[in-house]
Amino acid sequence: MTENAVMEKKAALNSPDLAFDWRRIAYLVNVSRALDRLEEERLVPEKKVLYQFSARGHDMAQIMLGSKLDGPKDAACGYYRSRPLLLSLGVPLEDALGSAMGRAGGYSDGRDIGVVFNYPNPNGAPALPMSGGVGAQYTPTAGWAQAIEYYRTVLKSAPHENAMAVVLGGDASVATNGFWAALTIATTQKLPMLFYVEDNQYGISVPSTYQTPGGDIARNLASFSGLHVLSGDGTEPAEAARLLSEAVEHVRGRKGPVLLRLTVPRLQGHSFQDTQAYKSEEFVASEWARDPLPKLKSYLVGSLLSEEEWASIEQEAAAAVEQAREIAEARGISTPETVLNNVFYEGEMQKIGGQWTHGYKAPDSSETPKPEGQRINMVTAIRRTLDHELEINPRVLLFGEDIGPKGGVHAVTLGLQDKHGIERVFDTSLSEEGIIGRAVGMAMAGLMPVPEIQFRKYAEPALEQINDCGTMRWRTNNRFAAPMVLRIPGGFFKCGDPWHSQTNEVQFVHNPGWLVAVPSNAEDAVGLLRSGLRGNDPVIFFEHRAMLDDVWARGPYPGDDYVLPFGRAKKVREGDDITIVTWGAMVPRCEEAAKGFSADVIDLRTLMPWDSEMVLESVRRTRRCLIVHEDLRTGGFGAEIAAVVADEAFLELDAPVSRLTMPDIPSPHNPVLLDWAVPNVDRIRARIEELVGF
Repeated sequence: MTENAVMEKKAALNSPDLAFDWRRIAYLVNVSRALDRLEEERLVPEKKVLYQFSARGHDMAQIMLGSKLDGPKDAACGYYRSRPLLLSLGVPLEDALGSAMGRAGGYSDGRDIGVVFNYPNPNGAPALPMSGGVGAQYTPTAGWAQAIEYYRTVLKSAPHENAMAVVLGGDASVATNGFWAALTIATTQKLPMLFYVEDNQYGISVPSTYQTPGGDIARNLASFSGLHVLSGDGTEPAEAARLLSEAVEHVRGRKGPVLLRLTVPRLQGHSFQDTQAYKSEEFVASEWARDPLPKLKSYLVGSLLSEEEWASIEQEAAAAVEQAREIAEARGISTPETVLNNVFYEGEMQKIGGQWTHGYKAPDSSETPKPEGQRINMVTAIRRTLDHELEINPRVLLFGEDIGPKGGVHAVTLGLQDKHGIERVFDTSLSEEGIIGRAVGMAMAGLMPVPEIQFRKYAEPALEQINDCGTMRWRTNNRFAAPMVLRIPGGFFKCGDPWHSQTNEVQFVHNPGWLVAVPSNAEDAVGLLRSGLRGNDPVIFFEHRAMLDDVWARGPYPGDDYVLPFGRAKKVREGDDITIVTWGAMVPRCEEAAKGFSADVIDLRTLMPWDSEMVLESVRRTRRCLIVHEDLRTGGFGAEIAAVVADEAFLELDAPVSRLTMPDIPSPHNPVLLDWAVPNVDRIRARIEELVGF
């Protein structure tokens, strides 16, 4: 190649790629800088913004990335330094500022900090609700990507044909469980997903070499099977444009996921309060020498823009930000009482998330069971309900560890993969974070995911995703929701142990936004499960292991139309001398123990919400209350019931409110030890006798 040819090729590589709208990119980078400057110089000192995270240095490449998300079913999920991406997606500037100021409207109506973004985006790709926890953005984005593939291949949706999901994270986030779980999901499923890692060499004050060996995740993942890895300088406009175009083309071409690592400087502290005293003066100077804004100006002025045009863009950006400030500051604070709204679906539809936003209408249902056939156990009842809903609703998906060919470790899903296909009933990698996180993304994309956690104890690694899912509707003020049914077997069986026999339902009750079902029998299991599958809120469906094949729990199938509303308890025995409140595996024990007494035995059936009205009516009549549950005593849900009874029916009691529970120990393994620890019929009967004779 001649010297002239080499020079021409080099010039072509460094010429602005006209596939990008460079004037808009220049404008938005200047807007981002003006927003940061306004917050740092005015709004934070004036205490009008309480959390501020500068995007200086990260802004140019992020905005370029956002300009590539133009597909109707694309989506992105960012983190606390991702405001430039939202600007590129079209978020109104007054929302960006107003949210940072905690004003009414915006991302959350003042419920969440302004850097925890979400954006339904009526004109393009949404910004999925991010989390305040580092790394929690990865698996929901993988779920959206898997939903894209499901829409494309199973539901034959044309708009999903070239769609992609993008997740943003810093170099520190590559050490999190969420990153590795999502990486496994995306590569094993060959999902249309872009991992966009901004490497500024620091996680607050911790160097990137503490997060991944050598501080370069791209080099470390170079041989990761099924992953196309790219790396480069995010401050060089031509290089960033080339890498972004290659990454997007690869993902949209159905060639699998991409990890793109771009090195960028963090030109301010981690947050406004961060002085960066841990950085040397030389390092800070080297960061400012890599500032992408002057590089962008040098790149565009003389090729696409004149000096006058650049100056005009700067003025336009400054004016737009000042106007946005005036609008944002004029917004009021939301009425405090409204902060109680939108924990659950209240009749006004969320903008994004759940099958209802995609035109789903639940079939006619009945709250009256229509028993048919012989008595069946809970396993068969749950399986039959799942089978029916899979059959009539193509948005229902079942997944978890071992639920496919094996049919689940409790045989609940046996045969469902053979009948409905591996696309709809499938096994997952061994990662509870990945199971629930992907379910969140699928739910936001309009599917009805039914993930399974094999045993209650195994839900612990997924608690961040569980919490974030439950609070989504509230913290986005009904912009987003992620309805799903999370199935969790638990409790003792023939024996116990600390790993497979935990109940601890109260932890889910304490996560706002989740409905919690604890059926004790086949009929209730059918009604509550179907209610969740056709509903518009996330549901924890607790399947007690001891009741799955228990003779007492068996009953006729109540029909394909039967639904049981949450919050409606049932009396399994009626009487006048004492009220016994219980649920799950304790229901048959309490019923047996109450023989010979005139007792109301109330099976709550759901803990969120719980039927306090039935309990209080009964207690006011019997004037005595005993609460029996398998979970530990201290902080158990029985304490909540006891507190409500004491608050609202104290003067009508003839005896103290009493609880009979497990002691504060894990479930013992040996059956003799287990029977001693778990409330048994004899101990329940003795406590009833004591209270009745008080």
